[in-house]
Amino acid sequence: MKRIMFVDDEPNVLMGLQRMLRSMRSEWDMTFVNSGEEALTILDNQTFDVVVSDMRMPGMNGAQLLSEVCRTHPGIGRIILSGQSDHEAILHSIGPTHRYLSKPCDTELLKTTVMRTCDLRDILASKPLRKLVSGMTVLPSPPACYNEIKSALETPDISMKQVAEIISRDAGMTAKILQLVNSAFFGIPRHVSNASQAISIIGLDTVKTLALSFHIFGELTDSRVPPEFIDSLWRHSVKVGKYAKQIAHAQNLHREECEAAFTAGLLHDIGKLVFMTNFPVQYVKILNRAEEEKAAVSLVEFSLFETTHAEAGAYLMGLWGLPDSVVEAITWHHNPSKLGGIEFGLLTAVHAANAIAYEDAKIRSFLIDQSYLASLGISDRLLEWQKICKGIDQ
Repeated sequence: MKRIMFVDDEPNVLMGLQRMLRSMRSEWDMTFVNSGEEALTILDNQTFDVVVSDMRMPGMNGAQLLSEVCRTHPGIGRIILSGQSDHEAILHSIGPTHRYLSKPCDTELLKTTVMRTCDLRDILASKPLRKLVSGMTVLPSPPACYNEIKSALETPDISMKQVAEIISRDAGMTAKILQLVNSAFFGIPRHVSNASQAISIIGLDTVKTLALSFHIFGELTDSRVPPEFIDSLWRHSVKVGKYAKQIAHAQNLHREECEAAFTAGLLHDIGKLVFMTNFPVQYVKILNRAEEEKAAVSLVEFSLFETTHAEAGAYLMGLWGLPDSVVEAITWHHNPSKLGGIEFGLLTAVHAANAIAYEDAKIRSFLIDQSYLASLGISDRLLEWQKICKGIDQ
């Protein structure tokens, strides 16, 4: 049974939550408290899976509460309930909060969001790693990318298109922008899957405020992280994003799905950045061992962490509220047959793009899942995809 805590200073709101969630009592052990201070006291003595907090509370507001939860109990899922008048407070909560829901909140949306946050734990089996990944509030960008976006946003006449182009080239910045725009705070009725659209919705002024005042983007400064790793990861991620987009286009997916394929490709190896950021010394050894043994990096990762970069990256992106199709593509991009499926989608595009990109680099540790393509009836499309992708690089 999952343990969920709801925090709100208004007794009537808590009573309303109890009534609307009565049907979940067989699945959730729910605790209702009326202050941030009381919530922290309970959390010090009991274990919870998710905390759902109101934003506007006297004394300790929701942003302050979840910041402290992130610091002291990073493995807990963190969800904010806020009104549109809480705009400034929401900006303060962007770091420690996983998901944002608007008030009044639809019952089914609240249930779905809490359940999805809980279910994501199944992706990442290791409890210590879940705790570590859940506590991450930013994904650092290469110094060149970070300095470029910082300089661009400080330029008075910079265009939205220029900013979107820079952010779209970096996985960490793209993920953070998509986390924000896909929150209920912005009231978008559908998931947004590409940085350009996200920035047009958020607005350039908000992006500037978030980046320059609230530091939602971070620079990778750890000297233990090899520059060549960052350069290689960046180049490979961008290439897979471009390839996945073109493969999706070749399969006649809609324009928005093609853009989503680019995003999924860009983010497919985000777990490698998670590992390198948190375990730089160990992860360098993993990469070296994989190269020496001519083995897949994911196999060596599993021998040490009992999970792979695919699961670690998917878990974080799921917590940040990215679309399910993108999270699925990240999770299963090495072995799509484990998820199955009956038609071409983002996962297929990213899996094929990744295999073709590795083939371009003459790395044979990653092979296309022929049985998966055969099950979809599209094995004959691989050669055409390879030609299309090679044309991109010319």
